[in-house]
Amino acid sequence: MTAASGAPDSLRALAGLLERGEASALELAEERLARIAASDLNAFIDVQPGLTRAQAREADARRARGERGVLLGVPLAHKDIFVTRGWRSTAGSKMLEHYVSPFDATVVERLAAAGAVCLGKTNCDEFAMGGSNEHSHFGPVRNPWDRAAIPGGSSGGSAAAVAAGLVPVATGTDTGGSIRQPAAMCGVTGIKPTYGRVSRYGMIAFASSLDQGGVIAGSAEDCAIVLGAMAGFDRRDSTSVDRPGEDFARELDRPLDGLRIGVPREFLGEGLAADVRAAVEAALDEYRRLGAALVEVSLPQTELAIPAYYVIAPAEASSNLSRFDGVRYGHRAAQYADLGDMYCRTRAEGFGDEVKRRVLVGTYVLSHGYYDAYYLQAQKLRRLIADDFRRAFESVDLIAGPVAPTVAWDIGAIVDDPVANYLADVYTLPASLAGLPGMSVPAGFGRGGRPIGLQLIGRWFDEARVLNAAHRFQQATDWHLRRPS
Repeated sequence: MTAASGAPDSLRALAGLLERGEASALELAEERLARIAASDLNAFIDVQPGLTRAQAREADARRARGERGVLLGVPLAHKDIFVTRGWRSTAGSKMLEHYVSPFDATVVERLAAAGAVCLGKTNCDEFAMGGSNEHSHFGPVRNPWDRAAIPGGSSGGSAAAVAAGLVPVATGTDTGGSIRQPAAMCGVTGIKPTYGRVSRYGMIAFASSLDQGGVIAGSAEDCAIVLGAMAGFDRRDSTSVDRPGEDFARELDRPLDGLRIGVPREFLGEGLAADVRAAVEAALDEYRRLGAALVEVSLPQTELAIPAYYVIAPAEASSNLSRFDGVRYGHRAAQYADLGDMYCRTRAEGFGDEVKRRVLVGTYVLSHGYYDAYYLQAQKLRRLIADDFRRAFESVDLIAGPVAPTVAWDIGAIVDDPVANYLADVYTLPASLAGLPGMSVPAGFGRGGRPIGLQLIGRWFDEARVLNAAHRFQQATDWHLRRPS
């Protein structure tokens, strides 16, 4: 699909409409609900117009009482991995197809407190397991740039909804690249903060030591605004880091003179498609023009990130998903002989193929006799990967490279080849295993006019610098302003 240039609906622009009285929160919500209803992307799992209108009216009432805020009255959507009171919270699964949570996730709660109006829950790979959004019980999401293509996963519904203008911003989660990869493949901006920055309370768990909430939006500035409202310590989450709140937009306009950007030689080697390489190299040249210095660095354990991740993540998934047994909530088999049979039939019916594959792998590597050989070794590799980054950051301020080896592939092209799917995560997994903040920034188009993203990785808790580098790049380019026509 051809690109249409022009400024997307930024949060500040929408807030300006509300502040000047040129639109109400209810009018903004109605307009977006109409767009969602007319869309054929399958980006949403659940839309509840009555709940959305109630939130919009409350936002208008708060403004009438004199309250102000960039997010007050602005519409957004939540990835259907965050439990949300009143909406179904399915995690893209049959197991939770009809589950309605009695409480809000911390991310949902904090954005609602800031006045954001929820439009609905976006489609995702089942329990966030996948890189293509083809593993949802509710069917694949279509990429708005080319409906024959995947949008990337697992936050593909959020990325597609932002790219298509259905919402200005959406939440996502990133376990091994599930914000950065769909943002890259849909031509929008996405950030995964440092592990522990955003509360996991109310986030349906996949891999507890890796899952992290983040933002997908039209620009780095919008990501900074929403991340500032989402982040912060939460005593209900044992993995939440106790740090004071932070204004992530405070350094957006800081010049890049003297910024040292590391370019890992392992990120530009064999396996990277020529069109992606060209776009990444052009983006790096732009950073040089903006005053940054490019420094070659090495992350020698990069190729070990895939085997390490695909031992650790399935092991944690196996443990986390053991709660879905048909006893307390979610799907239960209609016919069974006894308790054990109910467990087996419920899980066989309720889980899709990709989830079953990862649960079986995870159970195997945690079993007696294999824990030391696989899981423990993978954790040692994880430390080596983090040490690679630690050494690299002694000489550079940021690390840059591709998000994925190729542009988005066609729906169904490799759905039956899990190894090919897993290899697409090679550039995003290292930062996830190390718990580092990472971003995808639109950087051009490749084969078939499909978008390409540039990945920026920062030091632990240095999101402000990453967002600054992304924002300055977006001030100098217009890739992030292009939308499918």
